[in-house]
Amino acid sequence: MGEEKQTEIETQPQIPPEPNPIPDPTTTTQETPPLPLALPPPLPLALPPPTQQQPSTSSKLPFRPRKIRKTSTSETTTITNSEKKQIPTPKIISRTLSFSGEIEKALKHLRSSDPLLIPIIDQHQPPTFDSFHPPFLALSKSILYQQLAFKAGTSIYTRFVSLCGGESGVSPDAVLSLSSHQLRQIGVSARKASYLHDLASKYRSGILSDGSIVGLDDKSLFTMLTMVKGIGSWSVHMFMIFSLHRPDVLPIGDLGVRKGVQLLYGLEQLPRPSQMEQLCEKWKPYRSVASWYMWRFAETKGAPPAISGALEASDSQVQQQQRRSQTEMQPQPLDQINSLG
Repeated sequence: MGEEKQTEIETQPQIPPEPNPIPDPTTTTQETPPLPLALPPPLPLALPPPTQQQPSTSSKLPFRPRKIRKTSTSETTTITNSEKKQIPTPKIISRTLSFSGEIEKALKHLRSSDPLLIPIIDQHQPPTFDSFHPPFLALSKSILYQQLAFKAGTSIYTRFVSLCGGESGVSPDAVLSLSSHQLRQIGVSARKASYLHDLASKYRSGILSDGSIVGLDDKSLFTMLTMVKGIGSWSVHMFMIFSLHRPDVLPIGDLGVRKGVQLLYGLEQLPRPSQMEQLCEKWKPYRSVASWYMWRFAETKGAPPAISGALEASDSQVQQQQRRSQTEMQPQPLDQINSLG
């Protein structure tokens, strides 16, 4: 029994060991210091980061609407650009002189804008722009008629068409298949043969096409066609008026139109091409129709005697200008000009 009591006594101090009371003060020390010590440092340390994040979020807010504005402006610009590209094409088609009622609008405008044209308009029948040839055929025809009288040009053109198998057979491939010797046999000069081949080669390479020619505006068309050998400004203007029926073309270098302007306004000298734009500004946007009446007016010489004397004095200038022309002739009779259509 004495041993059991001793074991119980020995075991009893082991059950509640002395280290147990030690953790109690430690727990008390852990609870008290962390609360005051841990709270103050985190508060100052945690406060600055939110202050740094707040400006970042606030800085993002003004940038977001800016991005939205940029996308909106870019979308509007793309829409406006697409609209600008689509505007010129319908203008060209709707204002063609071959459309019904367009000649009447042109005559009404010319009568009101320039009263001097009224007696000339009343004297002649209105022009008609109803003939149409494919652009390649019309350009080939204009090359063949250069520097030739009307009858000579007509005979050569007839042989050229028969050599190609008819007007429907006049194509870039057909022209390129013809040699210079074959063209010479029908009366086409070597220079004109090179002009025809250059036009056909530009069609084959894709630089020109009937579709692109019809869709181009006047300025772009003038630039593209004058790249072809043998096609100058006069040929392009005639092609635009009588083949494409463009309404606002002023052939400033044409001698017949310049002569008609001289007669109309009683000028002492033949107006220079640089003066034609200013003199004929009031005819816009129907300068093609007014030019047609200038050809008629100069052809009939329906002018007062004083003006007709000035016309005779300018004939020497006309002859000098014709001699200077190397690549293309500027025919005076209107029937010869209508043959280009």
